[in-house]
Amino acid sequence: MKMSSKLYDTLKWVCLIVLPAAAYGYGELAAIWTLPLGEQIPKTINLVATIMGIILGVSNANFKKENDIIVQEKIEG
Repeated sequence: MKMSSKLYDTLKWVCLIVLPAAAYGYGELAAIWTLPLGEQIPKTINLVATIMGIILGVSNANFKKENDIIVQEKIEG
């Protein structure tokens, strides 16, 4: 499955900005307001962000590898 650049950029933004901010924010608010699961929820959010980061990293590596082959074929052909 190929991912569009817009989808990739959106998922990368969610992975690098939104999820870590949400995890930190909830963890801090849980400590201040004694919200439930103050450790489990941030750790779960960070786990999701890590898995997304791995998937996006693999996707990026595959994209670069695929495009390097295309560029080399155009140069050589």
